[in-house]
Amino acid sequence: MTDTIELLDKLIADLKKSGGVESCAAVSRDGLLIRSSMQKEQLAESFAAMSATMLGAAETASTELGKGVPNRVIVESTMGRLIAVGAGPKALLVVIVSPETGLGLILLELDKAANKLKELLE
Repeated sequence: MTDTIELLDKLIADLKKSGGVESCAAVSRDGLLIRSSMQKEQLAESFAAMSATMLGAAETASTELGKGVPNRVIVESTMGRLIAVGAGPKALLVVIVSPETGLGLILLELDKAANKLKELLE
């Protein structure tokens, strides 16, 4: 178990090193915080629950419309972007990035990290 926690912490730390990532969290599909690195750690648990609800709702809506499961959900505001991606049947990975950050590299790194998270939790 300790090895898994260390690997999760490394995965999150590596993702947070990507340019423009302000906060990052691994979250269970039912909204429980697994691990995080956030600017405001006291908000991490409610952030986890809201992110899981948001991604779950998007997945339900998309599949109900016959469009399949979405790859990610991106919420944009003038203050930044929140990006949530599924990481297998047990988890999701969420990042908050600054508004001026280009998404190309972030999305690549996020997808790689989500695949690693999925493997860690299998």
